[in-house]
Amino acid sequence: MKIAILSLASIIATTAQAEVEYMNEIKIMDGHHKRSHVLSPLPHSYLVESDIPDNFNWDNVDGKSFLTKQLNQHIPHYCGSCWAFGAISSLMDRIKIARNGEGYDINLSIQFVLNCGAETAGSCHGGYHTGVYQLIQEVGFIPFETCQPYLACSEESQEGFCPQIDTTCSAVNTCRTCSGFSDSGGECVELDYFPNATVAEYGEVGNGFFENRAHHVHAIKAEIYSRGPVATTINADPLRDYSGGILDDDEASTDTNHIVSIVGFGKDADTDQEYWIMRNSWGEYWGEMGFARIAAGKNMLGIEDHVAWATPGTFTTENVACSEDGRLCGGEIQDHGGIKTVRKFVGQTYVDPSVEFMARKAKGGLRTQIE
Repeated sequence: MKIAILSLASIIATTAQAEVEYMNEIKIMDGHHKRSHVLSPLPHSYLVESDIPDNFNWDNVDGKSFLTKQLNQHIPHYCGSCWAFGAISSLMDRIKIARNGEGYDINLSIQFVLNCGAETAGSCHGGYHTGVYQLIQEVGFIPFETCQPYLACSEESQEGFCPQIDTTCSAVNTCRTCSGFSDSGGECVELDYFPNATVAEYGEVGNGFFENRAHHVHAIKAEIYSRGPVATTINADPLRDYSGGILDDDEASTDTNHIVSIVGFGKDADTDQEYWIMRNSWGEYWGEMGFARIAAGKNMLGIEDHVAWATPGTFTTENVACSEDGRLCGGEIQDHGGIKTVRKFVGQTYVDPSVEFMARKAKGGLRTQIE
C-alpha cells in the first residue's frame, strides 16, 4: 500500500511539473527607446581571427577566475528577472576584469533595477538586457548589492511575500539601512551617499545581426575576449533538463524566451565542435555548476542573435563613510533630500581596451582589420 501511495505521489508530481506554463521572460519595455550608446571602436574592428584562441574562459584565465558570484533568480520565489541577471552579472564581471581580479568582488543591486526599472528595463514579468544599461545611464548609477539585496519582487508581482512589501522606486528602495528592531526604536532610512557603479557604453554585437554568420561569431568572440562576458537571449526550453555536455540539437527552436550571459568559448578536442560557455541564473545545482556548453557557429537556441555588451564607467573603491543608523554620512547629518555637501567618492574609471588599439594605430603598428 505504501509503495502504491508513493507511486501515485510521483505520478501527481510529474503531471504537475508537466503542466507548468513557462513565460517568455524577454520583453522590451515602452521606455526602452535607446538600444545602444557606442563611442569606442568595437573589438571585432581591430582583432582578427588569429588574435583569438580556440579556448578562452573568464572563469579560468591562467588558473584565475574573473567571474563574480553565481546567482539564482528563482528564490525566495519565482521571478522572471533573467534579463536583469544576465545584464548585471556580465557588468559585474567586467568590473572585476577592470580591477585585474584584485580586492573583493563588487556586486551590484539587481533589486534596485526591479524597483526602478519598470518603464525602461523590466519587471518579474520580463525585460531586456540593453534596457538595464539604458536605465543605469539615465539614473546615473546602480548601487552596490548591500544597499538593496535581491527579493525576487517587483511592484506588480503577487508571488510569495511580494504583495506585503514595498518595491516602488524611492530613495529608501534605492539604498537603505535599518538601525535596529522597530519595537526598540529602530527604523529603516535612506542613505544619501552610497557606493555605486555606472555604465559608459552599451549595445548589441552587430546591432542584432551580421549578414555573414562567421563574421558574427568572430564579433561575439572578439567582444568576450577583449572586454569580458556578454548577455544574450536564448531558447530556455531545451535547457530546463540540461545535465551536461555540449548541447547541439539542430531541431531546437531559435525563438528565444530567456536571457543569460556568455563567459567564454571553446573547441572540443575530439570532435572539433566549437561551443559557447554560457552562465545561467538558476543556481549551481543546475547544469555544469550553473554553466552550460552550447554549440557555436550555428545560432543554436538563438544564442547568437541578440548579444548585448556594456562597459563600466566608474565604480566606487572608497566610500563616504556613514554611521550604522544612517544619521551621519561623511561626518555630516543626512537631510534625506536637501542640499548635499559631501559628494566625493573615490572611484576607478574603466579604460576601454581600444585605447591601446588607438595608441598602436597612431604609431603605425595596426594589424589588418577584419573586412
